[in-house]
Amino acid sequence: MNSAAPAARPALWLAFATIYLVWGSTYLAIRVAVETLPPFLMAGARFLTAGGLLYGWLWFTKKIRPTPRQWFDNAIIGALLLLAGNGLVSWAEQSIPSGITTLVISVGPLFIVLGDWLVLAVGRDATRGSRPTAATMAGIVLGFTGLVLLIGPDLGGAGTATSLDPWRIGGILLGCVTWSAGSIFTRYARRPAEPLTAAALQMLTGGVWLVLASLMLGEPTRFDASAVTLHSVVAWCYLVGAGSLVGFTTFVWLMKHSTPARVSTYAYVNPIVAVFLGWLLLHESVSPRLLLSSAVIITGVAIITAQKNRTQLTVPPRQAVAATAPARDGSA
Repeated sequence: MNSAAPAARPALWLAFATIYLVWGSTYLAIRVAVETLPPFLMAGARFLTAGGLLYGWLWFTKKIRPTPRQWFDNAIIGALLLLAGNGLVSWAEQSIPSGITTLVISVGPLFIVLGDWLVLAVGRDATRGSRPTAATMAGIVLGFTGLVLLIGPDLGGAGTATSLDPWRIGGILLGCVTWSAGSIFTRYARRPAEPLTAAALQMLTGGVWLVLASLMLGEPTRFDASAVTLHSVVAWCYLVGAGSLVGFTTFVWLMKHSTPARVSTYAYVNPIVAVFLGWLLLHESVSPRLLLSSAVIITGVAIITAQKNRTQLTVPPRQAVAATAPARDGSA
């Protein structure tokens, strides 16, 4: 998957524009959807729908027949990526602006690097895991500095003009940690399914986990269907179609026709798109402190991304579950 295949330049431009704009806009869509839809129920219905459509297409066209082990592994990954990762983000965005949410999420590669280092430190297989370079460590420090600047106490009165719920911010960070754990599990899983099949299995099982969480939290009993707005319904449809289907398949295509270094630029373009769309469409505030913290976080992520690409460590984006899992043997 690391080798680039030839493709028409206009097609590449269109594909990059898609992952930049679509993935950057999904956080705005989540923010609108959870205005009147319960977060875990909304996310569960989203992934069950998208996963069912993708699985049905693969079943009839590719004749896929996943093994019990693949179902089991991807059910674990679906819990880490979608239940804890996406579910907590959807819950947090009930009160956290979409631009700030995606900035916090952009520190995800930091947890990926630290998690992969942990695998090397505690594992007994030197071929699994990797030690971060000095430049990567500098990127980690820079990224966390930007995060502290974003969510910490006001400095010099240059606040974000938004009261950030610490529990919701903590939920987003916990989602980043579980997403990183799921991504690393995917990377080292034994006999993983091919990317599209893995994505379908993870969306289906993750959707089930999310619905179960919704039931345990009592969301259906508090849900008032008459209060659902058209904006929330349109946002949910956008998440299913553009976010879970179009964006993902575009990513898979790009990984076959471009280089990981170029594709991974999503990590520091998506936050810019999200902040701009939040300001333009939802009138979310953009303060000098937000711009400064954005620049610091994005610079740190850019350094980490460049170093990972040198060592061929690809970081699966939040919207593209298991897309970069290498077909390697070894227990997870």
